[in-house]
Amino acid sequence: MESEGDRCSSGESCDPEVVCEKHLFKSEPSECLVQLACSHHQCAFPLHQNELCIWNTATAQPLCLSGHLYSISAVSFGSKINPLLVCSASRERVIVWNLDECTQKVQEGLTPQGIVIGTLLGTVLHVRFSPDDQQVAVCAGTRIYMLSAKIEDILAELDAHLAPVTAAEFCTWEKNILISVSEDRTFKVWDYSTGQLIYQSGVLTAAFPLLSLLIDEENKQIITGCAEGQLWIFSLISDHNYRCVAHINLKKAQEKFCNKVWKSGKEIGERQNTSKFCKTHNLRPEGSVETSLPILLIEHCDFLVCFHNQENMYSALNTSYFWIGSSTGLFIINLANFELEAFLSYKDYSNLSIRFARSCALTRKAVNGKVLCLITSMFEGMIALLEVNVAALVRTQQSDFLLRGDKNSLLVIARCSLLTNSPLCKGLKKTMKEPSNKTLGVKSTVKDQPLVFHYKIKSSGYTAAPRMTMFSPNNNLKKNEVSKWKTSCKCKNKEYPLESYPPIKYEKEISVTCKPTPIFCVQYSGDGEMLSCGLADKTVLIFNSNLTDTYNVFSGHDGAVNSVGWSHDKKWLVSASEDRTLRVWSVCNNEPALILGKEKFHKTVRFAQFYFIDAFILLCCGAEFHLLSFHLDTTKDDLKRYKQRSVCKLVQKFPMASTMEITSLSAVNDFYSYIVLTAGSNRALEVFDLNAGRSTAVIPEVHTRSVHQICQNKGSSFSTQQPEAYNLFMTTAAGDGIKLWDLRTLRCERRFEGHSSRSYPCGISVSPCGRFIATGSDDKCAYIYEMRSSTFSHKLGGHTESVINVAFSPSSPQLTTATLDGKLQLFLP
Repeated sequence: MESEGDRCSSGESCDPEVVCEKHLFKSEPSECLVQLACSHHQCAFPLHQNELCIWNTATAQPLCLSGHLYSISAVSFGSKINPLLVCSASRERVIVWNLDECTQKVQEGLTPQGIVIGTLLGTVLHVRFSPDDQQVAVCAGTRIYMLSAKIEDILAELDAHLAPVTAAEFCTWEKNILISVSEDRTFKVWDYSTGQLIYQSGVLTAAFPLLSLLIDEENKQIITGCAEGQLWIFSLISDHNYRCVAHINLKKAQEKFCNKVWKSGKEIGERQNTSKFCKTHNLRPEGSVETSLPILLIEHCDFLVCFHNQENMYSALNTSYFWIGSSTGLFIINLANFELEAFLSYKDYSNLSIRFARSCALTRKAVNGKVLCLITSMFEGMIALLEVNVAALVRTQQSDFLLRGDKNSLLVIARCSLLTNSPLCKGLKKTMKEPSNKTLGVKSTVKDQPLVFHYKIKSSGYTAAPRMTMFSPNNNLKKNEVSKWKTSCKCKNKEYPLESYPPIKYEKEISVTCKPTPIFCVQYSGDGEMLSCGLADKTVLIFNSNLTDTYNVFSGHDGAVNSVGWSHDKKWLVSASEDRTLRVWSVCNNEPALILGKEKFHKTVRFAQFYFIDAFILLCCGAEFHLLSFHLDTTKDDLKRYKQRSVCKLVQKFPMASTMEITSLSAVNDFYSYIVLTAGSNRALEVFDLNAGRSTAVIPEVHTRSVHQICQNKGSSFSTQQPEAYNLFMTTAAGDGIKLWDLRTLRCERRFEGHSSRSYPCGISVSPCGRFIATGSDDKCAYIYEMRSSTFSHKLGGHTESVINVAFSPSSPQLTTATLDGKLQLFLP
C-alpha cells in the first residue's frame, strides 16, 4: 500500500484534514458496477472478484469469507447491529453471513460458513435487508426476489420492470412496502407481501438509466438519480399521489456552487482556498472533455451532527442533508433548499490513489464528525477506504456557513437606538420642525378678550399660544407604560390562534366589479377587520373581512392601482398607480388627504407602504426607493379649500446597485425596524439598513428570473418567544417556485415547489402564526404549504382565472384569494 507521504511529496496539494486514505486494497477489477457496503466501523467489498472481505476499521483487520464461485456483484449490511448480518450475491448464489459467528469460527481455526438463501437467480445488481432483517430483496434482471434471510425460500417474486432493476429500498413507516428503480427509467411501488404493484411512475429521463435510490424517512420522500447526473425527489405522503417535489441537475448545481464560492471568496479576500477550487471546477480548459456525473450512490448525511461543537452554528429549520456519490467525487445536498452545500473532488487531493470511481459506499452515521467512504477504481484494480471530515470540507468552501449567529448579523427587530446622522432621525426632525407663523395664519400672541361676564368658565383654548410641535414620539417609555401599551394593543387586536388548521374550506366568492377586472393587490388591515384591493380600473376598494359589504370606494387615479398599504392605526390607506402618482386616503373619507403628482416621479410609482409605525412612507421609482416624511391634515381652509394642507417631504433616495428597476420591496411597519428589503430586475436581492443609511448586503441570483414579491411576516403573533421568526422572509419568481431566506445568514433555508406558476407572476402570503404559506398560480388554483415541507399540502381549486394574489388575515385563520378576472374567494379552516 502506497503511503500518504510519498504522494504528498510530489508537490501536489495534500489536505489530510479534509480527506485521508486510510487503506488501499489491490484487487482484480470488476466487470460491472458493484454494490459496496459500509456500516459503523466495518466495510464490505468483493476482493479478487469472488471473495468477500469485511474490513474492521477499529482493529484494521480483514475478515475474508469464501463461498462464491463467480464474481460478487452486490453486498449489503443488515439493519440491526446485534447480530450484524451481511448479504453477498453473485449470479449463482445469494449468501447471508452472521459476522459474529464468522469471527468466532476464524478464531477457532475453522472455515466460516454462510446461509445460502437463493441460487441461480441471475446477475444481481442490488440486495437489501428488510428493517427487521427477516427478509432480503434481491434485484436480479428485471425481477425482484423476496427471500427469507434464514433459509432458502422465495417468498415473493415482483416482475413488472422492462429492464434490469438497479436498486430497491424498504419503506420503514409503511408495512410491506418496497420501492424499486430500473434501467427502464421508472420507479415502482410494491406491496411485497401480496406481490401487488401499487404505483408505476412515468419515464423520468430520455435515455439514461436510474442507478440509485434513497428513502428519506423524516420527510417521507424518495430520491432517485440517473447516469446523467439528474436527481428527482418524490413525495410518499399518502394523499400526495407520488408527486414530484423537486428536480436537481447535479452539473448545474455544481457550477452554481462554484460561482458562489468564488464570489464570496473574492468579497472577503480569502483567495487562498477558493482560487484553486474554482480553477479546477469553474473554468474548464480548452479542448478538455466534460465528464458526466452518474449518481452511483445516495445516502443520508449527518451534516448538522458534524457541527455540534460550533457554538455559532444553527439552522432556522430542521433540515435534512444527503450524500451523492459520483464517479468524480462526493456531494452534499441540502434537502430543504435543494442546493449544494459542499463537494469533494477526488482529483483535487494528491493523497488519494483513485481519481475516478466505479462504485461507492458511505457510512450513514458520522463518528467524531467523520464518515467512511469506500470506492473502487474505474480503470484499475484498486479499492480505497477514505475518511472524510465533513466540517473541514465545508469550512474550506463556505467560510460564511460557520459565521451564523454572529453578533453583527442583520436583524429585523431594531436592537439599538437611532443614530444622530440616521436618515430616520433626520426624517423625524423634519416632521417635528416648528411651522412658521405665516403658515399657521395666526399671531404668536393674542390679547385676553373675554366674551362673557362669568367669573368661572372653561377655557376654549383660543387664548393659548398655538401648538408648535406636530409630532413628537416618546422614546423613553417606562416599563409600566410599555406594559400598559402592550395590554391595550392586545385588547384592540384579536389574538391569532397559533395552533390553527389551514384555511382550506371554501366559504364564498364575490365579483368586485360588474365586468372582469384584474385585482393587482390585496391587503388586510392590521386588525383583520377590513380588506383593501387595488384594481386595474384605477379604483381602490375596501371590504369588510367576511366580504359581505363594501366599506368604501376610492377613485382618482388615472392608471391601474399596483399597490395598497394600511397604516398601523388603520385610519389611512396609501395607494400607488401606473399614472406615476401616490395618494393617501382617509378610510372614512372619499377624498385623498395627500397627493404626490407626476412632477415628483420620473417613472411609475410602485410598492408604496407606511413605515416605522406610520412615521414614513416608502415607495419605489425605477431603480431607487424613496423615504418620505409626512404630516396628514384633512381640514379645509374656506378661502383655499382646494389647496392640500397635508405635507410630504423627501428624506432620502436609496438606489439599488446594478439594476434597471426595483421589482419588489418589503419593510415592517407594525414595530420599529431599520431593515428594508428590495429585489431588482438583475435577479438580486439587496438589504438596506436605514438607521445606517446604506446598503448592507446583496444576494445575487436569488431566482432564475426577477423576483416578483418579497414576503415577510409583519404581524405580532410571534410575540417575544419567537423573535427569530421575524428574520425569515420569502421570495417568489414566475416559474421558479418560492424560497425561504434567513436574514441573519442570507442563506436560502428552504425551497417550495409543486405549484405551476410558469407564465404569470403570482403573489404569496404567510400566516401570522408562521406555519403556512399560500401562493397563487396560473392554473386557476391556490396552494398552501406547511413551513417544514417543500411540497404543497393543499390545493384550492374552483377559481375561474389565474390566482394572482393571496392574503392571510392577521387576526383569524382565513385566506382571501384574488383572480385575474376580478373575483375574491374566502377560505376558512
